[in-house]
Amino acid sequence: MTQLNADWTHHYVHINNINVHYVEQGEGIPIILCHGFPHLWFSWHRQIPVLAAAGFRVIAPDMRGMGLTDAPADANEYSVEKITADLTGLLDHIGEEKAIFAGLDFGAFACYDLAMREPERVIAIIGLENPAAPHNPDVPPLTEYAEMAKNHFLHIDYFRPAGPADNDLAAAPREFFRKVFWVLSAKADFQKMWTYPPGTTYIDAMEEPLESLPWNWMSETELEYFVSEYSRSGFTGGLNWYRSMDIKWEERKPYEGKTSPVPAYFIGSSHDIDLEEFHGDDPISLMRQQFPNMKDVIMIPDAGHMLQLEKSDECNQAMLKQLGMIKEEIS
Repeated sequence: MTQLNADWTHHYVHINNINVHYVEQGEGIPIILCHGFPHLWFSWHRQIPVLAAAGFRVIAPDMRGMGLTDAPADANEYSVEKITADLTGLLDHIGEEKAIFAGLDFGAFACYDLAMREPERVIAIIGLENPAAPHNPDVPPLTEYAEMAKNHFLHIDYFRPAGPADNDLAAAPREFFRKVFWVLSAKADFQKMWTYPPGTTYIDAMEEPLESLPWNWMSETELEYFVSEYSRSGFTGGLNWYRSMDIKWEERKPYEGKTSPVPAYFIGSSHDIDLEEFHGDDPISLMRQQFPNMKDVIMIPDAGHMLQLEKSDECNQAMLKQLGMIKEEIS
């Protein structure tokens, strides 16, 4: 397991009307690593020193609503406009005109939105797990998921109303993280949760891990970092990324059918629930519709959604390969 690195630096800065925390290491071409939920800057802690050693200035923020970055209580504060302004504000703060952006989960979509709206600020994007699939132009996503949730438990609909999920997760953060990180891994079956009826809680719907910690890809100390941070911050900020889905859907409508010139790269895994179930039958082709200048796709076997941690070495090598391609293109 990678230990915490004494060479990275923690920064705290006021950007776009919120206080933002980020970690930085290295010098060179800037790369900004964007996480999703339930993640933190720490989700990249095995990538940061490797990318820095390869000659990059690595920036890993706690995204809006999570970790040591402010968490506005209003879901309207998690719009595409707000999140894009967070990223451009971070660029301005670190004194860079543009950067490479890499993201997983909601962090990937933050990168894609930025590349669609402000392509001049983006050298290239690297998406992990979640492709930039065009949204359904006819039905708001929360309405679509609510219809699905009439038949079985669905975590997105469970997160939708403010209050119940926030309290459930805050009451048992260690159990939540122990279960959710397992169920998102290649050794679990995320879809088993869909056999539970509507009204089930997320924690109750997740299977008990078949292995006790430490796992071969996560130590108890690493799990405790997530537990302690979310115990302090609460879960509302992270859940607001789901609650703002309809807001983002409206903001993305003007970009339906449009493309971005930004060079795009993708890294996925063989057992990722998002790739298997949430982005259609051919998610990579859907991503190419938005990013026709797509340069490379790497699929990593025997990994689930927790790619950076579950297959750290393979993820690092894939990122280094694509970053090498980016360097060649801009040199």
